Amino acid sequence: MLGYGVATIGPAIAVGLIFAAYINGVARQPEAQSRLQSIAILGFALAEALAIIGIALAFAIQ
Repeated sequence: MLGYGVATIGPAIAVGLIFAAYINGVARQPEAQSRLQSIAILGFALAEALAIIGIALAFAIQ
């Protein structure tokens, strides 16, 4: 389980970078918010999928 705790650092950083880029993009071009929002949500889902796969593997290995 300690390994899973360390493995969650990657997806956490990825989610932070995704939404930081989204906020920066909307601040620069507010009219592109709807397009950027769908891309940000897709990136968030993919990053969180890595964390979910990691916890599934942590339980499968035990």
